[in-house]
Amino acid sequence: MMTAASPRIKAGIVGGTGYTGVELLRLLSQHPNVELTAITSRKEDGMPVADMFPNLRGRVDLRFQTPDSAALDQCDVVFFATPHGVAMSQARELLGHGVRLIDLAADFRLRDTQVFEKWYKMPHSCPDILEESVYGLVEINRERIAGARVIGNPGCYPTTVILGLTPLIEGGKHLVDTTHIIADCKSGTSGAGRKAEVGTLYSEAGDNFKAYGVAGHRHHPEILEQLKHIAGEALGVTFVPHLVPMIRGMFSTIYARILPEALDTDFQALFEQRYAGEAFIDVMPAGSLPETRSVRASNHLRIAVHRPGGGDQLVVLVIQDNLVKGASGQAVQNMNLMFGLPESTGLDHVAVLP
Repeated sequence: MMTAASPRIKAGIVGGTGYTGVELLRLLSQHPNVELTAITSRKEDGMPVADMFPNLRGRVDLRFQTPDSAALDQCDVVFFATPHGVAMSQARELLGHGVRLIDLAADFRLRDTQVFEKWYKMPHSCPDILEESVYGLVEINRERIAGARVIGNPGCYPTTVILGLTPLIEGGKHLVDTTHIIADCKSGTSGAGRKAEVGTLYSEAGDNFKAYGVAGHRHHPEILEQLKHIAGEALGVTFVPHLVPMIRGMFSTIYARILPEALDTDFQALFEQRYAGEAFIDVMPAGSLPETRSVRASNHLRIAVHRPGGGDQLVVLVIQDNLVKGASGQAVQNMNLMFGLPESTGLDHVAVLP
């Protein structure tokens, strides 16, 4: 295990063949304090990682291994880029060896096991570990993350909605009508994962735009739970996700009605002050119209605050790369805090244009 004098963090990845897995590999292979130790895949056991992901040639020399043969118990931290249910099945054993866990699925996100079981159709096998886990949204839970053994990495949509609403609701603020908030959200196809599905085939998703999960989406209870924790009361949020014909990117447009007693509030200043000093939150100048390409392959989340016509409707625009700040980059940000490193270590990548 890593000691105070150790210069390296031994990191393993369970389930490294998906989009979040390869993104973790890309980020960790360039991290100055990380030694990639193991990466697992039952199906691809023995295959060199760079054969599947040629962008990693010369960067990652590992081969995929089965979870049983990989020395995960010798790692300092293990990332789970797996389907829901996998992390909790291995958590107890790894924690017993002193390994810290960062789960990019939902096993340690929702505090209420009944809600988890409703949405993920499986019982929670380790509610005691869930009790000690920390929701890994750094800008909200920074101090708790630093001392955590288990992190539930936030979902991509929740990251944008929660950070887009936090300045308006935390600390007992009553600036907007919290009973009627609308989160109109769009994501690229990589958010659906690397598995083959008809809905994300090029001929289906290309030149097309559609809503999904309108009747209910797994990220909705996660959003509501975290916003209740931040605001100290339940919020009413209508959340509608959409699929757009691009690979990377997420754009959430949040609508909230300003309360009469808050009409004189300078909302631009409110957001700027709340996120001042945050390494990866960029509150853009008044009137800005952010574009998803401005965060592609970076860990930055950009926010623009609008008040059309100076009226009582507030519109908050939030963008991020769903695979980075929305998943793997946020996981690395959590790891940095857990091991006492500067938060931005290994994450200072400039967005890719065009």
